[in-house]
Amino acid sequence: MNIIVSPGFAIKTFLYSLIFTEVCCSRYPSVTQVTEPVQHGEGPVCDPRVGKLYYVDLHHGRVMAYDYARGTTEIAIEIPGHDLVPVLLTKDPDTFIVGLNRSVARVKASSKPGILHTVQDDHPKNRFNDGKADAEGRLWLGTMGYETPDGKVEPNVGALFKYSPEDVTKPSVEIAGIGVGNGLAWSKDNTKFYYIDSLTQDIEQYDYDATTGRISNKSIVFSVKGKGMGSPDGMTIDEDDNLWVALYGGGSVIEVNPKTGTLLRRIPIPAQYTTSVIWGGPNLNILYVTTSYRSLVEKEKVYQASAGSVFAISNLGTKGRPENFAKF
Repeated sequence: MNIIVSPGFAIKTFLYSLIFTEVCCSRYPSVTQVTEPVQHGEGPVCDPRVGKLYYVDLHHGRVMAYDYARGTTEIAIEIPGHDLVPVLLTKDPDTFIVGLNRSVARVKASSKPGILHTVQDDHPKNRFNDGKADAEGRLWLGTMGYETPDGKVEPNVGALFKYSPEDVTKPSVEIAGIGVGNGLAWSKDNTKFYYIDSLTQDIEQYDYDATTGRISNKSIVFSVKGKGMGSPDGMTIDEDDNLWVALYGGGSVIEVNPKTGTLLRRIPIPAQYTTSVIWGGPNLNILYVTTSYRSLVEKEKVYQASAGSVFAISNLGTKGRPENFAKF
């Protein structure tokens, strides 16, 4: 693949990543652009039942659908005038749970969204920013503070909410005082929960009780503070319980061993603003990466013409696990 980069952004990251991968690993990943750009791609999730990757064009209120086999992309859902993220699967392949601004909604392609609940009336400019379902089908959704046009976020006014299927109107606040609620993941044995608040630049680990959904005993397993790597954004986990994290502003994806706190790999992506990652493909061995061009100036867009696209990373030597369904 030919990678075109801006001299001010990715050459240092790209060269470092190639050296790091060559020295530390025998595998050579392949990065391929698989979709056309959208303004701010985010929130990817793969549905093996239909062979599609869903992701959002966040500020245009769209859920996009990329078909693995056909290599085609279409708009699956469009709700103009709303920030839409994330998109979560349910047991019905045609029904999704989405975040619409500060609201949680159930939506089908052919109907208007049904609002289930709205949070944080005391912070009307907040919005949901990421979320997933756990093994019991509960919803975990994080908000973020108001973001100004120049990218500054009101700190410490977001929260991580947990919704139980028994009563969607009474979510619990699992983590308060969040800046930018982002990546979530659970260990294979469901005893650990991993979380990212992008403003802290840390990957957090909690003990997790799968029965109650309670988290406790916070610790930091990895931090990008002071490393010039950008900010941790979306996150997923592989079959070996290693974490894969998109670095917003860092033009790359990293693999981290949370047990040792070790950076295993850093893979360059030809887009400065990598936003999220998810395992997909027929064998769950392709890592899909969403990106954004929203924060690029016109000169940078010339060098990063594929920014906003979804990229597929193959030949990683590992694979993911199926995503959980939201039981709503």
